Amino acid sequence: MIIPFALARPFLFALDPERAHRATLTAMKLGLGGAASAPAKPVTVGGVRFANPVGLAAGFDKDGEAVDPLLKAGFGFVEIGGVTPKPQPGNDRPRVFRLTEDRAVINRYGLNSKGAEHVARNLERRRASGTVGINLGANKESADRTADYAECLKVLGQLVDFATVNVSSPNTPGLRALQDRAALTAIFDRLHAVQSQGAATPLFLKVAPDLSDEDVADIAAVAPDIGVSALVVANTTIARPDSLKSPHAQETGGLSGEPLMKPSTELLRRFHEKLAGRVPLIGVGGIMSGTDAKAKMDAGAEAVQIYSGLVYRGPDLIAECVRAVSGG
Repeated sequence: MIIPFALARPFLFALDPERAHRATLTAMKLGLGGAASAPAKPVTVGGVRFANPVGLAAGFDKDGEAVDPLLKAGFGFVEIGGVTPKPQPGNDRPRVFRLTEDRAVINRYGLNSKGAEHVARNLERRRASGTVGINLGANKESADRTADYAECLKVLGQLVDFATVNVSSPNTPGLRALQDRAALTAIFDRLHAVQSQGAATPLFLKVAPDLSDEDVADIAAVAPDIGVSALVVANTTIARPDSLKSPHAQETGGLSGEPLMKPSTELLRRFHEKLAGRVPLIGVGGIMSGTDAKAKMDAGAEAVQIYSGLVYRGPDLIAECVRAVSGG
């Protein structure tokens, strides 16, 4: 039996956000997420074929537990993770906050992960086809984060269709410093070495929304040269707009949801102008409607990803976005 989101939402919102997230993931695993009814419009982005241009962003299914049901729910592709080489618990709870008045979420999970080997076992048990990516993370206490990305790709690269380098989470100290030219070059050189050993997985790069014009210019200049197959714009923000009304507005962590739509779309447009088609773009951040998804495409994206919008809109948002970006 499929429970309509309108009926499930009061129950989910009565739970703390992390427990609600866990309950939703469990429901997906039990097949209660329903099946897609929106028209499919396959696209190829960065050499990877998506069944439609609407994907699930990293963070929802961190350990690859519900990939097949999520694809069945209508996503054209699913990105799992972030995954770290070794298991780590993440930050102390509470670490997720609903900003209901703002249709937003703040999280400071801190890349909680059961580790690459555990995720590999989950992926090996998959039965359905569909495009799946992995978000590559680094352990908080790691002395060599470049080696962490390489280890994750080595373990998981042959089990997925693309791998996204996450240097933009605000919840792992020092991680965003890896967005500069020298650090990105070192990371991708290491990953290309892994690719040459058999895991020839296309490599995407996910950037933060809090980039200066100089940062944008540097990343746009280096991305084509280091082999970035697609640029994912953008992760959660550390900014706190004055418009926020929720009492949780000043919690530390990354802000996602409706307040991120405008700044992340503007950043997407800036990258589109700088890159001039040399690297395809995937738009993510603040998509709460099909209109928002279409706005990302109009700003230069070739595909989009959603996550926080599902908290407030439920699975109907998937089909709505697919229809909006597919002209259906």
